[in-house]
Amino acid sequence: MANRHGSRRRMYWRMVSSSLIRRASRLIIAVLAIAIGATILSGLVTIYYDIPDQLGREFRSYGANLIVLPGGEEKITPTTLARLREIIGESRIVGMAPYRYQTVKINEQPYIIAGTDLAQAEKNSPFWYVEGRWGNVQDTSSVMVGHEIAETLGLNLGDNFMVQGVRYGEQAEASGQNLSALENQKRDLARQNFHRTFTVCGIVTTGGAEEGFIFADIDMLDELIGDTYRADAVECSVVADAAELSAISARIEAEIPGLMPRAVRRLTQSQDIVLGKLQALVLLVTAVVLIITMISVYTTMMAMVAERRREIALKKALGAENRLVMSELLGEGVLLGFIGGAMGVYLGFEFAQRVSLNVFGRAINFQAALIPATIAMFIAITVLASIIPVRKVMDIHPAIVLKGE
Repeated sequence: MANRHGSRRRMYWRMVSSSLIRRASRLIIAVLAIAIGATILSGLVTIYYDIPDQLGREFRSYGANLIVLPGGEEKITPTTLARLREIIGESRIVGMAPYRYQTVKINEQPYIIAGTDLAQAEKNSPFWYVEGRWGNVQDTSSVMVGHEIAETLGLNLGDNFMVQGVRYGEQAEASGQNLSALENQKRDLARQNFHRTFTVCGIVTTGGAEEGFIFADIDMLDELIGDTYRADAVECSVVADAAELSAISARIEAEIPGLMPRAVRRLTQSQDIVLGKLQALVLLVTAVVLIITMISVYTTMMAMVAERRREIALKKALGAENRLVMSELLGEGVLLGFIGGAMGVYLGFEFAQRVSLNVFGRAINFQAALIPATIAMFIAITVLASIIPVRKVMDIHPAIVLKGE
């Protein structure tokens, strides 16, 4: 019994494939229509799922979207920073730059040094225009100065300038309000003035408050003022939408008491608005492509049925039932959908890759799940579009057709 059913299936698919081969021109037209639709569909779906990540990273060029501040008199320590990075997740972090601010004097005028991780700050702020170069941890004597400071002091690239300030020593960690008068007096005596000469390696222009700061390595600043690492704020550039950023903020507040995460809402809201519109556009184009593909398959199948009226009439005259003839035509549609869908998966990935490289400048990952999903979808579309043409078989009367009427 099993051999008989197997023989019937083999015979069935042999009839279907030979029928398509005999009509190569029709086959090519139908396969091309399906392949083009599958290419656009699989490409747009790939882009659809990759857009949030690509667009999120693109928006990160406009600055940090999460600011973490310490509560009260507390500071952010290296241990806290490591825990913060763990909560957010390495895969989401584009840049995480701690900032510590210290007042110094240049020519007896007060200025602020912003100590930070310069490599992370560069990742956070690609929109900064830096004339010269960014500072680095290997050359702590070189600093970046804001455009406003450079104009005020007449500084150019390569110029040296001296800052002076107060070195507190390790005892500065204690709050003066909790010390006795004698202890405060001892602490004040322990303070030492420091002088340090820096070289201008870069001039920062942003059109914002950054132009009024001197940017230096945070470890060098800690050593300069004789204090342990304590950040006043952490700027984070995180790949996340508004909902994900809110969830991350809530987790930070719950797991690290004393920290106050603040999302930069303008950036996250703008990202969500643009993302929503792009995804809606992709869905609209996908729907249009599916409709056009169905119309193409429908017209092709109608033409094939009309072309084969005499063949179908002869089969019915020899005893073939409508069900058998209709299943043969639907089998041809399934085979067309499989071939066109398989071609479209490969071409669709290439299409999505070119779009991503040209628009975002980044490659995308191939979605393996698209292979069976796209093929199954276009088999279903082909069968659905073939139903009406195939039902025309029931209207073919052998006697009338074979007589030539």
